[in-house]
Amino acid sequence: MDHPFSRAARNRAIVALIAMRTVYAFNWFDIGAGLPSILREYGVSTADAGWLVAVFFLGAGAMQLPAGLLARRWGTKPVTFLGAAVLGAAALASSVAPDFSLLVALRFTVGLGAGLFFSPAIALVTELFPPGERGLPVGTFTSSFSLGAGLGVFLPALLLSEIGWRGALALGGMLMLGVLVAGVSQIPSAAGLAAPAERRPPKGVPAPLRSLPIWAIGFAFIGLEGASLSSGQYFILYATSIRGATYVVAGILGALFVFPSLFGGPVGGWLTERFTNRRTQMFLFTALPGLLFLAIPFAGFTAIGLIAVTFSFCYGMVYPIMYVLPPYLPGLTLEDLSLSIGLLNMIQLAGGGMVALAMAEVIQGYGSTSTGYTVAWVLMGLITATTLVFLLLVPRTGPHYSSALRDGPSGGPGTSSD
Repeated sequence: MDHPFSRAARNRAIVALIAMRTVYAFNWFDIGAGLPSILREYGVSTADAGWLVAVFFLGAGAMQLPAGLLARRWGTKPVTFLGAAVLGAAALASSVAPDFSLLVALRFTVGLGAGLFFSPAIALVTELFPPGERGLPVGTFTSSFSLGAGLGVFLPALLLSEIGWRGALALGGMLMLGVLVAGVSQIPSAAGLAAPAERRPPKGVPAPLRSLPIWAIGFAFIGLEGASLSSGQYFILYATSIRGATYVVAGILGALFVFPSLFGGPVGGWLTERFTNRRTQMFLFTALPGLLFLAIPFAGFTAIGLIAVTFSFCYGMVYPIMYVLPPYLPGLTLEDLSLSIGLLNMIQLAGGGMVALAMAEVIQGYGSTSTGYTVAWVLMGLITATTLVFLLLVPRTGPHYSSALRDGPSGGPGTSSD
């Protein structure tokens, strides 16, 4: 049977979704460069500023399961658009927050919008493409986060003296609302609608919530998520206050912790539909770059740049593998994808947010000195590697699963196994 959407329609839709994903990511990281200014303006400590980072991810994590459940009922497209609207409006409002408490509340709301957008948007991308052709667009879509995150780290640092931290947050909100309008016009009206009654999952506890492998994958990458969030948010403060870097140099190095995964995503997406040793891939592409964090306190700027590029590229490879994987696992189908991704991200964002908050507490506990940052970087690396033990609970996804799914709604080719 022919795919319901033409190649031209799919291409227009994926461009619009990539633009939304890019600006969505900008709004994750655009507050990082402004943290020193926020500390001064509101008279709060580094630990207090850590809550600005943590509450965003707690909000995003809290909305992951509701987003998946809403997508099962309403369809992936309406929930994707709703999340983008909430994110954009709250980001714009946060730029005029008169006090620190309201800023924290609004950053939490931005996180709620991000959570509504995330897993339905990935499922929407998946639905736009036929089986066997999903890895590359999913990988490209997920890795476009890195483009937005890199811009979110670098541009506010570059423009801080001109627009301030409030201008950076306002820019993110306006861009999000603008690309939302473009997305509404470019994504096919028939895409991302609720499944017909005969294809809806049975009532009761949804299969993803009963899937041990999904829970295990979620916990396995808490460390990776925490390291990514912490490095992107705290590196500029570390580089300028401890290592004596200018804001431009710090912004460039900070962007290297996120931007290169733009290229890692398509590679990871390509690998996951051509080879089935996905568990091994996820382990290797996380353990190695995670352990490189141990060297950051002792490395020069050039070496830190190389560590950042390696970490970011590998980070980009891991996530499309993770997001294409659920329908290959026992008992899960394409209709379970949004909720599966939502559960993964709820665990990872909540856990990663707590890791980021713990890093702020460690830094503050040592008086924001070089020692505090050294301990924080070492802990990031160790946590990233040790949480991978949960991958032992994830089964192999070899030829048996992939060949069984090849002609179904969520299948794809497989050639080898763990």
